[in-house]
Amino acid sequence: MPPRKQTDTTTKKTEPEFIFALWSAVIFFLARIGDITIIITKGILFVLKLAFSIIKNLAEAIGTVIEDWLKQSTTALVKSRSLLQFSFIQLRLIFFRTINFLSLLPQRLANQIPQVTKIHLPHPPILKSKLTKIKTKTVYRRHRFAPPPLILGMVIGALVTLIFVFIPYNFYLYIKLLPNPRLLSQRVIPVTTQIFDRSGNLLYEIHGDEDRKPVPLVQIPKFVKQATIAIEDRNFYFHPGFSLTSIARAARETFINHNTQGGSTITQQLIKNALLTPEVSFQRKLKELILAFWAERIYSKDQILEMYLNQVPYGGIAWGIEAAAETYFGKKVADLTLAEAAYLAGLPAAPTLYSPYGTRPELAQVRQREVLARMVDEDYITQTDATAALSAPIQFRPQVTNIKAPHFVMYVRDLITKQFGSRIVDQGGLRITTTLDLPTQEKVQEIVTNNVNDLAKLRVGNGAAIVTDPKTGDILAMVGSKDYFSSQDGNVNVVLSERQPGSSIKVVNYAAGLQNGLTAASVIDDAPISFPNPGQAAYTPVNYDSKFHGLVTIRSALANSYNIPAVKVLNRIGVPTMITAGRAMGISTWEDDSRFGLALTLGGGEVTLLDMAKVYGVLANSGKRTELESILKITDYTGRVYYEKDNPKTTQTLPAEIAFILSSILSDNRARTPAFGPNSALVIPGKTVAVKTGTTNDKRDNWTLGYTPSLVVGVWVGNNDNSPMDQYLTSGVTGAAPIWNQIMQGLLQDKADQPFTQPPNVVSLPCFGITEYFVRGTEPKGGCGTFPSPRPSLSP
Repeated sequence: MPPRKQTDTTTKKTEPEFIFALWSAVIFFLARIGDITIIITKGILFVLKLAFSIIKNLAEAIGTVIEDWLKQSTTALVKSRSLLQFSFIQLRLIFFRTINFLSLLPQRLANQIPQVTKIHLPHPPILKSKLTKIKTKTVYRRHRFAPPPLILGMVIGALVTLIFVFIPYNFYLYIKLLPNPRLLSQRVIPVTTQIFDRSGNLLYEIHGDEDRKPVPLVQIPKFVKQATIAIEDRNFYFHPGFSLTSIARAARETFINHNTQGGSTITQQLIKNALLTPEVSFQRKLKELILAFWAERIYSKDQILEMYLNQVPYGGIAWGIEAAAETYFGKKVADLTLAEAAYLAGLPAAPTLYSPYGTRPELAQVRQREVLARMVDEDYITQTDATAALSAPIQFRPQVTNIKAPHFVMYVRDLITKQFGSRIVDQGGLRITTTLDLPTQEKVQEIVTNNVNDLAKLRVGNGAAIVTDPKTGDILAMVGSKDYFSSQDGNVNVVLSERQPGSSIKVVNYAAGLQNGLTAASVIDDAPISFPNPGQAAYTPVNYDSKFHGLVTIRSALANSYNIPAVKVLNRIGVPTMITAGRAMGISTWEDDSRFGLALTLGGGEVTLLDMAKVYGVLANSGKRTELESILKITDYTGRVYYEKDNPKTTQTLPAEIAFILSSILSDNRARTPAFGPNSALVIPGKTVAVKTGTTNDKRDNWTLGYTPSLVVGVWVGNNDNSPMDQYLTSGVTGAAPIWNQIMQGLLQDKADQPFTQPPNVVSLPCFGITEYFVRGTEPKGGCGTFPSPRPSLSP
């Protein structure tokens, strides 16, 4: 029906004036609403046309990128290349036709908007006295059945906003909240730290809830990879990250046959285990699909397979194929057989269910048979190979806590934790090569355990030992107790515990004395004496054997471990002098000088066996102190070096001449015979070995420390609770000395004797019937003369 113009000139003569004003306003609004609507509609259509133009250009660019990507992706699919190219051409044609249609849509919509014509609206009724002539007013009127232009514009605008703004923006936000697949290779995954001895023997592995040891794909046998692909994702090398066929099959089994079945590819499983939570939901599955497709655009198939084999769980704390091989079979993945590879390949689907350590280990065998059958179907192996693998016996590794040299391992762990922090140690995949020699460690542990058990009758409850190389500072063995796993404080490392050293500390006192005017031939009166002690009773030292031996030389006093001469020497040089010497030689526990008096030379200041090994190492190394080391090298699992031991740094803390003279005294079996006899446990037949014992009051601690130029061995026995041992325990005969003897003999077996090298500045001359050594310039003029009468004296 064509539009027509209407003109209304009717008037009312009797209406009040305010009606005129009201009606004029209404007429003005009606006259302008049509114009405004047309303007708004044209504006919306212009914006839509512009938007579609931009979208068209953008779509053409995206189409070009998609075309390039599809061409690159299809290079690996030679067999189906022609089909893919044909499909691509058809898809591209449909795509651009759609874009073209959308770009022309605004113009078509504009053409459908009904044409409008001008119409006249009636004049309002007015007073004839006010108006004598009414002008004609025209407005636009739409078609009778056409939709209002404003509503049409709103609907179109809403649809465009929904399709091209709201949905894409929310999808962008959704994608933005997903973890980036690049984290698969960039994230810090927990990797097991391994501690080795100096020869590469594994001592211990440190890990949290995940024991993981990544290995490159090239080090994984081919049949291990084939077994995994055959059972988990047969089309792994041909899909874009997900398989529609697998998803459809899993949906059919789950919803129709009510048999839950997974449809995840290897890429999806990697995404789920590495980046997502294990929840079962549609939202998590959607994230998995998107990220799997995304990951395949970033990584090659081999890279994804390598990450999968190194990051998926195989049961318990075993994460990754290398950790699984070691956990279940006690071997590296490179050494797996076909039967073992098939066994492991079946575990990730249900690690707990198929675990050989679970309640139904026979299920793992069924799964292994399924893996081998799949490998045959995929032509990876022959049926003969599969049959042979099924009949091959599999030896599983027993579930045990695998730790060797536990006290030493925990000592090293504490050291590296202080240096690198617990997170790096527990999860950083460090490879720590230590100074320990495992065969030596195991032999020392055996000797300590057997002897302490035999000493139970003398109320000896524990023992400890340490072996070091004085030249390099390397700790070769560290036994912290008779049994680390004992419920009675077995895990306490007594090597690091502060105990009183008894007479074994006298070497520090005499080292200081020889630097302050004394010589090995100096004569001291071993006679009763008391030293004033302000505010307390006088200090009166006594000898180990409760006897007095009269005039004795420094050589005799030290060799026989007489107490009174040692206290007299300390009284002469002063306690601070001994403390200074002790700190210089390696004692770290003497912090408060005010605690110590003359009893310090008899063991009145607590020390550790570790520190005593440093002190005796100074004597063994010609007066040079070398810090004890427990670590040779630290790398991460990729080979990056964090630390490597340099040449040992030494400090000359004691003159070489003094060290030699003390070593001469401590290795003089003839000199110590009066106290220990000629065939004591301090003698190593055919070897020159310096040694010193120490026993505290009430027999609470018993020590023996000895050395050669290349070895230091220290032994302690006692009780962790500091309770006294039996009084029949005799220093040098029972207790620590026999343990020390067995260790030292074992270490020196088949080795040539190593006498201590006499420094050029040391002179020797006959003195009191023996050959005595002096630092040049301290030797007595005209010789030593006649030795004074050895009868005991009652005066100081």
